[in-house]
Amino acid sequence: GITVELYTFSDYTIPNQALNDGEIDLNAFQHYAYFNDEVSNKGYDLVAIADTYISAMNIYSQKISNVSEVKSGDKVAIPNDPSNGGRALKVLQAAGLIKVRPEAGDTPSVSDIIENPLNLGIVEVEAGGIYSLLPDVACAVINGNYAIDFGLNPGTDYIFKDDPAIYSGKSFVNLIAARTKDKDNELYKKVIEAYQSDIVEEVYANNFKGSYLPTWK
Repeated sequence: GITVELYTFSDYTIPNQALNDGEIDLNAFQHYAYFNDEVSNKGYDLVAIADTYISAMNIYSQKISNVSEVKSGDKVAIPNDPSNGGRALKVLQAAGLIKVRPEAGDTPSVSDIIENPLNLGIVEVEAGGIYSLLPDVACAVINGNYAIDFGLNPGTDYIFKDDPAIYSGKSFVNLIAARTKDKDNELYKKVIEAYQSDIVEEVYANNFKGSYLPTWK
């Protein structure tokens, strides 16, 4: 019984400003790391009212079918930017390949690796170029959007699957935002209930090839 009018933006800097200025009522396009930075630096009076998904960052390979097959001295490719590179290291840790300093949180750097029993070579490259390195490395951690762009299926083609439980915080969890004064709006609660549903989870799995993992569970 709720009519939702959708607006799309081509510039990431606009949706929070539009929400803050009252031009839209809700937005859903960003993760907490970006949202918190925007609120802090621009003084927006906004609040997250619901979690939606995390974009899967899986491990892929053209040479092996399981991370247990990674050998001593193998090379592993990860993104070279701090946010995605940190996530990639957390995924490698969850896969049992390395360990990073706990105090580094969800965005460790290569210098935070404290255990590397297989003496893996961590190859840091631009996120969009990792796929092209797959023939030259044992495996690679690839963002969900780039995996799909290059024909991989994040729901089936991985050798290790990302999981929201890997991360200690919500930095990479996407959200629905509202103006702070509207955070308890009863209508918005109905929108959240409709979004955080089995039907939406099915849409994630079927329409987005498993690249979105629900984080409300």
